[in-house]
Order: sequence, then structure tokens, then C-alpha cells
Amino acid sequence: MNELSKWKVTAFKSMALAMVAATALAGCSGNNGGGNSGSAANNGASPEPAASTAPSPDASTAPEAAGWQVGSEPLEYSMYGHYDWYTMPKWGGDVSSKWIMDNMKVNVTPIQSGGNAAQKLNTMIASGKLPDVIWLDKGADVEKLREADMLVPFDDYIDKYPNFKKWVGEKNINMLRSSDGKIYQFPNWYSSQPFGNAGYLVNKKYYEALGSPKLETTDDFYAYLKAVKEKFPTVVPFNPDLAVDGQGLDVIYSAFAEDANLAAIGNRAAITGDKLTSIFQDPVYRESMLFNSKLFREKLMSPDAMTQKKDQVKEKAFTGKVAVFAGASPTEYGSAGDAELKKADPNDGYFMIWPIHKEGLNKDKIFPGTYTGLGWNVSVITKSAKDPEKIFAFLDWLTGPDGTRTLMWGPEGMYWEGHDEEGSPIFKDTYLTDVKGRTKVMDATVNLQWVGNSAFMDKSKMKFESTLPDDQKTWETRYQSTITWKTQKDATEFINLAPAPNSEEGIIQTSVEEIWDESRAKALYAKSDEEVLAILDKADKDAMAIGYQQLLDYKTNKWHENQKIIASNG
Repeated sequence: MNELSKWKVTAFKSMALAMVAATALAGCSGNNGGGNSGSAANNGASPEPAASTAPSPDASTAPEAAGWQVGSEPLEYSMYGHYDWYTMPKWGGDVSSKWIMDNMKVNVTPIQSGGNAAQKLNTMIASGKLPDVIWLDKGADVEKLREADMLVPFDDYIDKYPNFKKWVGEKNINMLRSSDGKIYQFPNWYSSQPFGNAGYLVNKKYYEALGSPKLETTDDFYAYLKAVKEKFPTVVPFNPDLAVDGQGLDVIYSAFAEDANLAAIGNRAAITGDKLTSIFQDPVYRESMLFNSKLFREKLMSPDAMTQKKDQVKEKAFTGKVAVFAGASPTEYGSAGDAELKKADPNDGYFMIWPIHKEGLNKDKIFPGTYTGLGWNVSVITKSAKDPEKIFAFLDWLTGPDGTRTLMWGPEGMYWEGHDEEGSPIFKDTYLTDVKGRTKVMDATVNLQWVGNSAFMDKSKMKFESTLPDDQKTWETRYQSTITWKTQKDATEFINLAPAPNSEEGIIQTSVEEIWDESRAKALYAKSDEEVLAILDKADKDAMAIGYQQLLDYKTNKWHENQKIIASNG
């Protein structure tokens, strides 16, 4: 994974789940059309999909494709997810993909990484036998395949099929262009508007027991954690989620600077004017690490912060043993944890706060998370594919309203019936009455979302949620609409800065990563402020000795190239 993707992976996956839950509940309150009190869900059985027929042309909310029509004849292709952690679910093993397989005549066969993605890809490249589609991070690996002439450009297809151009948008399309001027990447979870879940999660019971104090500045935050430790000695005051790339510490970094862009940290750099400079000498980073180390030394931070896994963070949230969490996506465990705690005590649970800031800074210029218009990762079509245009046509359908409604919310007739003029589904009462079935349907396709259309999903979700009273809105949507989406920074200009792994700069980057990981852990565990600064000084010296400045210069140039592309798009 490249640096920015390591930061985003958890956020994007949990964002998908949050969309699932929020949109579901949003559509079922009130009479949003299609309500059916006599549905199967009301008599104990899950609803069945509508009759197995492909949607007629007038049922679609997108213009008809000028090229190959999805569903007109069978299409089968292979797909490889280039991640150690990813195992593609069986296509057709859930009701949504089964409907697509039966009605749109598309079958996707998996090629699994086996837990060693790098070795798997290298083996396939060496053999010359690639899967038809590869799902992977933007950047170095894509360029490696392109330079080896193994990828199919999409330029001849974009104007023939309606959704890619409409939903991805011209600005993002240009950001996807490779150095040869062509488009090879189909983005996933792209959006034209801010999104994300980074921030702070606060336990309601402890907060109210301490008199609901002001929690706005870093001084407020420190005082609150001390009060928690004193009054509740068995409770962990602060648990930063560090399970993926130290996300929780990055959130704290944002408190010490206005307009901080955490994508720079993901690139192991600081923004100094028009240059990327050493993160180890960045005054903001140094101040944030002094603060973090102080919290750790005074036992105000979880003692296993650097070693805990995601499941352990979730368990802490479910058991209510932590007063404050921070991370790239605390909604992932905040919503479920809130529901779990309320089972035992309706007055317990979690809420999110506006991001904390250092005294004197403008609270409205604090950004604990980032988003990019291009979203998370991409799909590429290889030259091994027999029918590359047909595969593109299917991906284009899948990212449009028709495909998104089916894959995300199940086949028509189960939980939605028809759609409005913008393509948003009209939800049935079964969304509310068949919670177990609905959740199963939606959760089953999270790892089949290869070309997720965040803009369409967000708009559909918020459209329905906006009609509900506050007490009926979902936990996630309440805080996304009031806090998190307003406090995420656009990081599109920082995408694709990583050098090729085998290049001179790529080798330097690997060594800098090792220095970064080691110095951050040592600084957190340091016994004094002086030791923290000495550790960061040594890290800077060691990094410079192995070519860090060359890497920073390389990334600065790539950053400027991105800025020019964005500027040219207006």
C-alpha cells in the first residue's frame, strides 16, 4: 500500500459500512414511496427480489450506452485484488451479485493474493499471465504495469459509456492521466464533495459524570484526561487508534496547526511554502509529539497504543473502558459501540466533538482527516482480457445509479422499489422491519465495491435522512453532517507522489519509512521532552544521510505537477 492509502484504507471500508447502515434507516421512516406494510419482512421472512428480469431501458437513470449493452450477452472475466488482506467473496454468493449474474449475465472469477500480494503480482507479471482486472492502489504499481505495456487505455471507451465521465468528472479524470496522456484507472469511492470520518469519539457517561466540561482546546483536552484518570482509575483516558499507520497521532497533529493537511504526513513530509520538507524538523510535528509523549508518560494514553489491533480497539469501544478515542474513522466502532452500551444503559453511549485545537488557533481551520476526489484505489484492465471494452462497459454500469442501487442496497423489490428522477432508490418499509436481512444483504457486498460512487451514495443517503427528525437519524449521519464532513481536508493534490519501489527514490523511501516507524515509537515512549526532541533530531540526521532530501525533492516536483493539473481544470 502507498502512504496515503495506508491512512485511508480503514476509513474507506468503514465509510462503506456507515453508508449501508445510514441509508437503510433513512429510507424506511415515513412514507417515502413504495411502503408495503404487507411485506414478507412483516410476517417473519426476508423479502424476495423482484422477478428476475433485467431492467428495461426506461427504468435506467443513465443515458443508454453507445457501445456494448451490459446484459445483452454473457460476460465473464477474472479479477485480482492486490492486497494481502483481501479475499474476494464468491461472486453470486449473495443476493445482489447473484441478481447481476443471472440478469445482467456477468460472472467475475476471483484470483486471490494468498496473503502475499507483492509476490503474487510479481509472479503473474513474470509469467505474462495476468488477470483481466486488477484492483490496486493508485501510483507506483499501476505505472509499473503501464510501462510494461500490460494495461488497456480507456480513452476510446469513455465517450461511449455514460457513467464514468458523468460521475468521476473531468477534473478527476485528468488527475488519473498517466504520463503518456491516457487513462488506465477506474477509481473507487471517488467523490465531488468532502467526506470522511476522522476525529474524536467521547464516552457520554464519563463526560457527564465530570460535569460536561468544555472540550475545545488542547489544554481542555489535557485537563479532561487528567480528570478521567483521577475519578475513574480503571478507565483508559485516551485511546488513539494507531492500528493503521498511526492515525490517532495524526489526528492530534491537526490540533497544532491551521489548515494542516495530513496527506503530507502520509508522504513523510511537512509543507513549507511551496516545498515538502523534513517531517522530523517540522515545528508542528515536534509539538504534537511532545504533547503525545506527555500523555503517554502521565498514563493518560492507552499503554498498548502502539501494539493494539483493530479488534482490540473495537472491543474497548464495546465495553466502555475508554473515555476518548481518536482516529481516521472512529465512526467504525463509535456507532456500534454506542448501540452496545445503550443496551445496558440508555443514557450511556458515544458522541463526537468538534476537533480540538491549540489555544489561539481558529477552530474552523482544523482538519483531522483528509479526502480526495479520486477516493481510495482503482481498477485497471490488462491486455490479457479478451473483451476489455465489455469489462469497461460493465464497470461503467456498476458505478452508475442502476449498478450502485443493486450492489449496495440489494435487487429491486427487496428493500427498495423504483427511484426518483436522480436515480436515488425509493425505500420500502422492509428496510426498517427486516433489519437483520437488510444488514446481511448490504454487508455481503462491501468487498465487491470496486468502483464505489461516493457522491451518488452520499446524496441518496442525505436526501432521505434530511426528511427525518433528529432522533430518527442514524448515529453516523448525525455526526457526518454536523462535524466530520465539515472538517476533512482535500488532499487530491497529494495523490501519486510515491516513487516506483525499485527506483532510487523508492529505495530511499523504504529506508525513510523504517526510520519514521522507529522514531515515532521511541518518541512516544520517551521519558522527557528533551529525549523526544533528541530522537526526532537523530531521525532527521539518519534520514538525510540515506537520501531523504532527494526523496523530498522528487515528491515536491510530483506535488507541483498535480497542482498544475488541478489549476488547468479550473
